[in-house]
Amino acid sequence: MKGDGELSKSQRTKTFIITGIVLILLLVAIILSGLSAERHETIKEAMRDAVVHDINKINFFGLEVNPSLISAYTTTAMILVFAIILRIFFVPKFKIVPGKIQMLIETWVGLFKGLAEGNSPHRNKFVGAYIFAAGTYIFVGTMSELLGLQAITTEGHSISLPAPLADINGAISMGVFSYLIILSGGIAGNKFKGVLLTLKEFSLPISMSFRLFGALLSGMLVTEMVYYVVALSFVLPVVVAVLFTLIHALVQTYVLTMLTALFYGEVSEVHEKKPKNKKDKTKVLTEESIA
Repeated sequence: MKGDGELSKSQRTKTFIITGIVLILLLVAIILSGLSAERHETIKEAMRDAVVHDINKINFFGLEVNPSLISAYTTTAMILVFAIILRIFFVPKFKIVPGKIQMLIETWVGLFKGLAEGNSPHRNKFVGAYIFAAGTYIFVGTMSELLGLQAITTEGHSISLPAPLADINGAISMGVFSYLIILSGGIAGNKFKGVLLTLKEFSLPISMSFRLFGALLSGMLVTEMVYYVVALSFVLPVVVAVLFTLIHALVQTYVLTMLTALFYGEVSEVHEKKPKNKKDKTKVLTEESIA
């Protein structure tokens, strides 16, 4: 007798056919878009703009802004809407025996909870909540690049929105904010001494920022180069984009959250003065009395 979740032979066949049709349609769309794509800039200009964002600007309520700012707002909106949907429709239905969606959510939350508790055993609730939010933002923001969301530049060209942290300003903001979270842990655990412990790692926000920016930018540049060659714009760019984007999303999410939790745990650990050893004091007095 078949289980409730097992598909019959006819259902599996229909699923296979539908999946095949969808893949074929996507392949045709990729080929047509590759053949009809018009390049309004050279590869040199495309690579330069990916780094400094001085060509393609977007009009945002009268201000010319980088595309990454629109990506940041879009990513934030997607996360908030998804969180509201989960809270209203799914969280109240959680059970002791979790379903697939509940298990996925618990696994994602448990990943950051484990990082916080493992690297900051003394104070981990606040840093756990932060690395969960930061890790989710980094992962979703990086993966949003695969959606191919379009925007119109001030010159009337259509461009795909990059990852929010592919802009140096976004990467620096994330690195500095993570450093301030670490500083708050030092103050909470050791007051003024915690400030000194945190300031000792003055290069930490720089390394965090440029690690994020460099990793995401390298993936974007490689993908841009592959997409720019029309002869390869059928299947290879899709594979390259998915692999680079997924790897960078996972690695950078883990690295930044792990470093934040690790340094937070170091500076928030209470450093108490060691009491003087009474045995050593007694020994000194005995030697003085004998002398």
